[in-house]
Amino acid sequence: MKFVIPARKPFNFLSVVNSHGWRQLAPFSYDEATNTLHHILLLSNGRVIELKLRDGIYGVNVETEKLNRSEKKEVTDIVTWMFGLDLDFSAFYAASRREPKLARAKKLSLGRLLRAPTVFEDVIKTILTTNTLWAATRNMSRKLVDEFGKPLNSVGRVAPNDSEGRIETKSFPTPESIAASNPDYIKEKIRVGYRAPSIYQLAVRVASGQLDLESLKTSDLSTLELRKELMRINGVGPYAAANLLMILGRHDFIPIDSSALTVVSHEWYKGKPVIAKDVEKRFAKWGEYKGLAFWFWDWKYNG
Repeated sequence: MKFVIPARKPFNFLSVVNSHGWRQLAPFSYDEATNTLHHILLLSNGRVIELKLRDGIYGVNVETEKLNRSEKKEVTDIVTWMFGLDLDFSAFYAASRREPKLARAKKLSLGRLLRAPTVFEDVIKTILTTNTLWAATRNMSRKLVDEFGKPLNSVGRVAPNDSEGRIETKSFPTPESIAASNPDYIKEKIRVGYRAPSIYQLAVRVASGQLDLESLKTSDLSTLELRKELMRINGVGPYAAANLLMILGRHDFIPIDSSALTVVSHEWYKGKPVIAKDVEKRFAKWGEYKGLAFWFWDWKYNG
């Protein structure tokens, strides 16, 4: 089954796919040869399907197995969220028009960040990025999916091309599947270290209904209030909260980690050590677009 989900223009499929590292984290996988983003998706009715997402003239081309009307509507809503297809960045483009370091923003339709289907998945993956190397984040994400994810029915699987590498075969774990485990098992089996209690606690809170993360997609809270809500989650500090705000479409804060300090140091301070205040100072004038300006800045240092 194939269909197209339209995007608000301007839209650039590859700019979203390459907006950050999510495409490398299970249950995403990406085929460079065909520019196809794969995702194993658990539908609300319990069915697990594989999505093949490609660039289209009007938006995102979707290829998957046959869906009924309600399933197609669910997939359409999810892919729209994942790619931010309904978002408008015209104000950001206007603000960045005279900044050489953001000259490519409108040309490449920059602004959208690839999202997971659920906020729960985005929070877990963000926690997995803290205080570690990217290779470890990828490994932890894959082990989490392999251990707690629901398997794809191979009968309904879209046949891969010969050029494709490993394609994931399980969906991202539900809160319930992780909550049925325990922190010690998660720490030992998934090798997530100190993050195990945070991951388990979050899963329990969401599974029990105590915390409704998905409501944050449409929250009318101010960015400051939303940030406070995010930082009430065990394992979410200033960096993780700013990262999640960006994913949720709030760009008032900058996700400042060691990488951010490094690029700012080389951009303006000749490689000398800098602190978070130095990063904030350099992008303060961008106001509500501060995070976007930082994220898509044309950095001279890429080491």
